[in-house]
Amino acid sequence: MLHGYARLGLETKFCRFEEGIGVEKTGEISGYASVFGHRDQGGDVVKKGAYGASLAALKSKARAVKMLWQHDPAQPIGIWDEVREDAKGLFVRGRFLTDVQKGAEALALVQAGAIDGLSIGYRTVRAEKDAKGHRLLHELELWEVSLVTFPMLPEARVGGVADAKADDLMLQLADAFEEARTMMV
Repeated sequence: MLHGYARLGLETKFCRFEEGIGVEKTGEISGYASVFGHRDQGGDVVKKGAYGASLAALKSKARAVKMLWQHDPAQPIGIWDEVREDAKGLFVRGRFLTDVQKGAEALALVQAGAIDGLSIGYRTVRAEKDAKGHRLLHELELWEVSLVTFPMLPEARVGGVADAKADDLMLQLADAFEEARTMMV
């Protein structure tokens, strides 16, 4: 289900998600739409830094990554207020537009646990194959992050804002300790 995206070379990822998700009572949603170094169920691995150029280009043009329903460009359901790379992956924070019917429906479905995944829509700019034939994605042009029933990457999930910040802090500390350890050798 590409909704005309195939003409643009846009890729999306779908697969069953195994963990539950959460959303703030205010309708704010946050989590990781992509996690670096994890092989998705299609065999792709997004490498750290893959979104940097795309996010910078969008910022320079005062444009934003779209929040869509099931990768359908005719169904925007909210606004991503923050989209950034951190040590773990592509972190997103946004809010459902509940004045839009599909936005209100999406919020209700997420709160009920019926929808439990995030998925990215992107165009591959630079990739290579590893020894097993899996794609290593080095640079991606990010178009949208969707709420989906079946994300391709099980780790792509919505969580509370506090949980995402704690995860990010732990990863930053781990990176700092690793860097300090290598400097001492």
